[in-house]
Amino acid sequence: MKRFVTLMMALFIFVAIQAQNLQLHYDFGKDRGYLTSTLEMFRPDKLGSTFFFVDMNYDVNGQKGVNLAYWEIAREFNISKTPLAAHIEYNGGLFSYKVSDNTYGVPFHDAGLLGIDYIYNNSDFSRGFTLQLLYKYIRDVHDVSFQITGVWYIHMLNNKLTFSGFADFWKEKTLEGNYIFLTEPQLWYNFNKTLSVGSEVEMSVNFAGHKGFKVCPTAAVKWNF
Repeated sequence: MKRFVTLMMALFIFVAIQAQNLQLHYDFGKDRGYLTSTLEMFRPDKLGSTFFFVDMNYDVNGQKGVNLAYWEIAREFNISKTPLAAHIEYNGGLFSYKVSDNTYGVPFHDAGLLGIDYIYNNSDFSRGFTLQLLYKYIRDVHDVSFQITGVWYIHMLNNKLTFSGFADFWKEKTLEGNYIFLTEPQLWYNFNKTLSVGSEVEMSVNFAGHKGFKVCPTAAVKWNF
């Protein structure tokens, strides 16, 4: 467990130098009240684009330091000059919990995804969206599953406001149900190209051990590299 946390913190420092943005959220959700950092990068190139994010939760339920580390990395390959792209992705991570004086680490069921994206951006890249239809392999849970993902962004008022986010719907058998829905819309006020403040509202169904619908808002600050 200590070795894992050390490696994740090393990754945190290394990626922070190269990441497109670093976000710090305070979660006001029920039974939460903790900080989450998000490192995020999106980088297009001639062949397509690369995207990743790394989430870490801190000081959850009386534990000190990083209590959850989770990341996703995805690569898209353009299909000729069409708005379509081939998509390959990996998700994985680990969380810890404390019993008496002992701390235990539990890995997430990591997943591999493969599919196709439909991508739209307007001429000045002030708004756009991506729709992803994906085959999903979830280790030790499903050899064959699926995920539908939508991602969007809208820049408004001469880039002073940004509305962005994603929505996921996928099949995964858990104690809470067989299907999970998760969306995290964000609204940012951009002081300049570097500093933003705003909020994220996590809305989910049968996610993270909670059966049914749950809403978890945050207050956040973002630094763009």
